[in-house]
Amino acid sequence: MRVGFQEELDHLEASIHEEGTLALRSLRGALNALVQQDEELADEVIAFDDEIDSRYLAVEEGIQELLARQTPVASDLRLVLAMLHVNLHLERIGDYCVTIAKLVKLAPPVAPDRMFVDAFEEMGARAEEMIRVALDSFASRDLEQAETLVDLDELIDRANRRFVQQVLSFGRDPKLHEWGLRMIIVSRCFERIGDHAVDIGERTAYLVSGEFREFTDASHPNN
Repeated sequence: MRVGFQEELDHLEASIHEEGTLALRSLRGALNALVQQDEELADEVIAFDDEIDSRYLAVEEGIQELLARQTPVASDLRLVLAMLHVNLHLERIGDYCVTIAKLVKLAPPVAPDRMFVDAFEEMGARAEEMIRVALDSFASRDLEQAETLVDLDELIDRANRRFVQQVLSFGRDPKLHEWGLRMIIVSRCFERIGDHAVDIGERTAYLVSGEFREFTDASHPNN
């Protein structure tokens, strides 16, 4: 029975990492749609979210079924609880990618200055890196690697603040104002994706140590 239980745990964890791959694909698609102002690609990102949601539900149901049939020991229970949270954070990352894609479709047709394109590319690349670091550290139970997410998150936060300041410097053009307001939300989505990656890192710390702690004094809301 114990061997079968471990096999189920391994299968669920593998499914979570596959979900992470899907989230990374969605992020890359959302970023490309944003930079290229490609509404067709934005629609693909929105539709693709069904795959992430399907994987999320399959993992959640698998964990529920496992707990209904088995009584895991403390270390296994930590893994199960950590997987539940990681699963949720990945699903939320997919939701933020959908929000970015929808804002691509809603924003007025404005050819953004190169500095805004560069800002998007920087934030998207950093968010992608953070997801990879979070997933890798979780897979290898590497607390030191997980803790590097704090510094990476600060880089995304700084990029977000710079972007907002640039938008606030716009002149009186109403069309630019509407575009800028929608893009501030986009920038915030990238920043929140980074926060979810940090939360995954915190779950790695919980899994390794058995104690939950936030990496920084500031809390990371789970939304």
